Amino acid sequence: MILTKKNLNIATILPYKENYSHSKASAASLWVSEFFKKSKYKKENIIYGHTKHHDYLSVNYKNIKLNNIKNKLKSTTNEYAYKLSKELNNKDFDLVEIHNRPQLLFKLVKSVKSRFIFYFHNDPLSMKGSKTVKERLKILDSVEKIIFVSEWVRNRFFLNLDKKLQTKTEIVYPSVHKQKKIKKKKNIIFVGRLNYSKGYDIFKTSILKILDEFNDWNAYSLGDEDRRNIYINHNRHKELGFLNHKKTLNILNQSEIAVVPSRWEEPFGRTSLEASSRGCATIISNRGGLTETTDAAIILKNLNSNDLYLEIKKLINNNQKRKFLQLKGRNNIKHLISENTKYIDQIRESCVPFFKINFNKKKLKIINLYNQGQKLNHRLFNISLGKKFTNGFVRNGHDVLEISDRDFLRNNKSFSLIPNKSNFQKFLIETFKNYNPDIIFFGHTRNIEANTLEEFRAINKNLIMSQWNEDPIMPSLNYSKQNISNIKLYSNLVDHNFITTHPSVLKKEINNNFHFFFVPVDKNIESFEVYKMRPKKDLFYAMSHGVNRATLKEGTEDERIIFLDKLVKKIPNIKYDFYGFSNKQPIWGNEFNNALINSKMGLNLSRGKPTKYYSSNRIASIMGNGLLTFIDEKVQMRDFFDKNEIVFYKNINDLADKIKFYSKNNKIRQKIARSGQKKYFKLFNETKVSKYFIDISLGNNAKLL
Repeated sequence: MILTKKNLNIATILPYKENYSHSKASAASLWVSEFFKKSKYKKENIIYGHTKHHDYLSVNYKNIKLNNIKNKLKSTTNEYAYKLSKELNNKDFDLVEIHNRPQLLFKLVKSVKSRFIFYFHNDPLSMKGSKTVKERLKILDSVEKIIFVSEWVRNRFFLNLDKKLQTKTEIVYPSVHKQKKIKKKKNIIFVGRLNYSKGYDIFKTSILKILDEFNDWNAYSLGDEDRRNIYINHNRHKELGFLNHKKTLNILNQSEIAVVPSRWEEPFGRTSLEASSRGCATIISNRGGLTETTDAAIILKNLNSNDLYLEIKKLINNNQKRKFLQLKGRNNIKHLISENTKYIDQIRESCVPFFKINFNKKKLKIINLYNQGQKLNHRLFNISLGKKFTNGFVRNGHDVLEISDRDFLRNNKSFSLIPNKSNFQKFLIETFKNYNPDIIFFGHTRNIEANTLEEFRAINKNLIMSQWNEDPIMPSLNYSKQNISNIKLYSNLVDHNFITTHPSVLKKEINNNFHFFFVPVDKNIESFEVYKMRPKKDLFYAMSHGVNRATLKEGTEDERIIFLDKLVKKIPNIKYDFYGFSNKQPIWGNEFNNALINSKMGLNLSRGKPTKYYSSNRIASIMGNGLLTFIDEKVQMRDFFDKNEIVFYKNINDLADKIKFYSKNNKIRQKIARSGQKKYFKLFNETKVSKYFIDISLGNNAKLL
C-alpha cells in the first residue's frame, strides 16, 4: 500500500539568462518569487538559476555558476543541464518545474528521475524546442502538466494539435496583491522596452500632443533599450530608465493613466495587470494575451498614435470615466497572488500519485468498464457486480461513466478491414481524453489492449487503474486456471487487483497488489425480507454453466451435481427448488427473484473445493433477501458471520440434518435469517465496498471490517 505524502520537495528551474534579483528581475523571476512566498511548500522548494547579482528575490535561491556563458565554442545550455542534473539527483525531488526552456526540459528528463511541470511564459512557436508539432507532442509526453501564462499562449501551443490533449494543461496567470488606495498625481505612464514592438513610437507621437495640450499633466517612461532610436523630448516628460519592480509599482500606484500600446503579441502583459490593479486608468492594444489581464481597460480599436491620443484625451477631460476605470481596476483584480498560489500548489499535488487525487474537488471521476449484458437483455441485472459498484460509487458522491466492452464490440461490428477491437481502443482513448477520469475500474474483460492502458497513463500519469474479478481462484478447479490467466493479463499493468478469493490462496501466482473483496449487497437490488413472508418451498439453489449461457451445457457435470444428488436422497421430504439441476434450466432476472423469495432457505454451494472466503455472488441474493443461508464451514465465513447469522455445516450429513431442523423451526430460522441480512448489509453494502475500493486506490488504510 502506498502512503500519502505530507510534503513535496520541489525544484524550480529558471532559464540561466533569467535574473533572479531585485535589481534586474523580469517576468519569469517575478512570477516564481511571488508565488513562492505564499506557497505552503516554500520550505521544500529550491529555486535554481544563474545571476551575477547577489540581491536574490528570495532566500531559497541557489545560484548555478556557469563558465561557458561567454565561450562561443561551448554550450552554456549543456553546462547548465549537466550541473543541474547532478544537483537534482542528489536532492531526490518529487517535482521539477522548468520555466520557458523546452531544450533544457528534454535534457533533464533524460538524466533526472522525477516528475516534471513545464511553464510557458512566451509564445511556444517562437522558442527552440517547441516550434514543431513533434516537439510539442514530446513536451506533452514528458511532463505531468504544462502551465501557460494565458489562454493565448496555450492556443499557440495547440496550433495543429488535438485540443483534447489540453486536459494535461492549466492556465495560471501572473498575479498581483490588492493595494490600498493612495492619492493620485496627474501622470501618464509607459512601462516596457522603449522600442517599436512595444509601441513606444506610438506613445511618443500621442504623448507629445497631450503634453502640449494639457499643461498640468506629466508623462514618464520606465524602461530601457540597448539599440535606441526613439526619443521623447519634452520638458514634462522624463525617461526614468530601468527601475526595479518595487519602484515601478510605486509609480503606477501614484499615477492616473497607464498606456500599453504594444504591437508585439504579448504572451500576457504584466504591465497592464499591475497598472489596472493599482488604480490606473489603463489603455491597451488588442494583442496576444493583453485582453486577459483586466476587464477594466480601454482597448484600442486601431493601433495608431491618433487613436491613442484621443483615448488619453477622453480620460483627461472626463474625470468621472477616469475615476470609474480606476476604481473598477482596483476593486476587481482579475488575478490575485493569494488565489493562484493555492491553485499552483493544488496542481503540484495532482502531479504526485496518491498525494491528493483530483486536486480541485473531493469527488472523483470513474470509468467503470464491465459487461452490462445488453446482448442478454439485461437478465443479469440482479447479480451484476459492475452495476452495484456504479451504484456504490455514485452514492458515495463520485461521478461514473459506464462502458460495456462486449456490447460495444457487438453493436459496432465493422465490415471494413479494420478489426473491431481496434475501433474499440480508439473509442476508449477518445472517451478517456474527453472524460479525463481519476480511476479506471474494470472487470472480466480481455478487450483492453496493453497499449491502450499505456496511452491512458501517458495522458494522465496520476491515473489509478484497478481490475476486479468475482470468479473462483483455486488450485483444485480447472476453470480457475483460465480465470487466473485472465487476471494475469492485466495484473501487473494495473495498480490494484480485487478478487473474491483470499489472496493467500494464490501464493506465487500474485503480488502484493491483490486485495480481497466481499460480494456486495445493494439496497435497491436485494430488496426483499423473506423471513417476513410465507414461502411455499423449503430450500432454494440456483446454478448455471456460465452467466452468458441461458441454458445448461449438455453432457457437463461437476462436483456440485454429485453433491446435490446425494443431498436430495438424504432429505426426501424437503421441498427443494433447485435450478440448473436435473435438467431444470437456470433462471435469470425477475424470474430468479420470484423463485428465490418462494423459499425459506438457500444453499450457498460454489464450484470447486471450499476455499477461504470464496463464494459465488449468489450469496448476496440469498442472504441479502432474507433467506436462511447454509455454507460450508471450510469457507471460513466465521471471520465475518457467527452461528446466529448464518448456518455452517461440516459435511453433507451435517447439512442434511440442519436443513431438516430449520425447515420445521420457523421462528429460529427467521431470527437467524433476519440477523444475517442485517449483518450483511452492515458489513458489505454497495457503498461500503465501493468506498473500500476508493480507499485502497488512494493509498489510504482500508479494511473490510
